Amino acid sequence: VQLQASGGGLVLPGGSLRLSCAAAGRTSSTYTMGLFRRAPGKEREFVAAIRWADSGTTYADSVKGRFTISRDRAKNTVYLQMNSLKPEDTAVYYCAATTKGLISSSRSNSEYYDYWGQGTLVTVSS
Repeated sequence: VQLQASGGGLVLPGGSLRLSCAAAGRTSSTYTMGLFRRAPGKEREFVAAIRWADSGTTYADSVKGRFTISRDRAKNTVYLQMNSLKPEDTAVYYCAATTKGLISSSRSNSEYYDYWGQGTLVTVSS
């Protein structure tokens, strides 16, 4: 499975962006997709994930109520709608996928993900 993230850019605090994560290859075996981010000088952290079969979603506490993850089966694409962006959301955002249908409590663990894409940079600044 190949993953390609897009949609990053520069946005003002309080603004919005929508990231896309397109999957190609053996997508029929992709059961959970997630987004992680790495801010400058910090470790990678979980942002959100969605289970393909039932669209079950999981979010990091820091983005709940502001970010929404969704998926388009026909396009094999996951979207992350990011609203009310804050400077602390500045990071490189990475797509990840796994053939496992992860339960909610497992989706934030990066070790469960088998495939990773190149990141897209999101900068929130005035």
